[in-house]
Amino acid sequence: MAPGMWQILLVVLLAVLLFGGRGKIASVMGDFAKGITSFRKGLKDDEGEGEESASDTPAGALNTETREDEKTGS
Repeated sequence: MAPGMWQILLVVLLAVLLFGGRGKIASVMGDFAKGITSFRKGLKDDEGEGEESASDTPAGALNTETREDEKTGS
């Protein structure tokens, strides 16, 4: 069975990635790791801001809906 076009393209792509230049894979993986780290750091910052904003608001300010009997006075 002869290799098809997709198998040949895959082998060529892998060869270019592996032998295309010195340190290219290392730099790509380093950039990927930095992206994951900054993403996790952003998630932690968002969680911290949510907790602070919830504790800053008074308890009565959260319930802004008025009941129907309060509107009519009966």
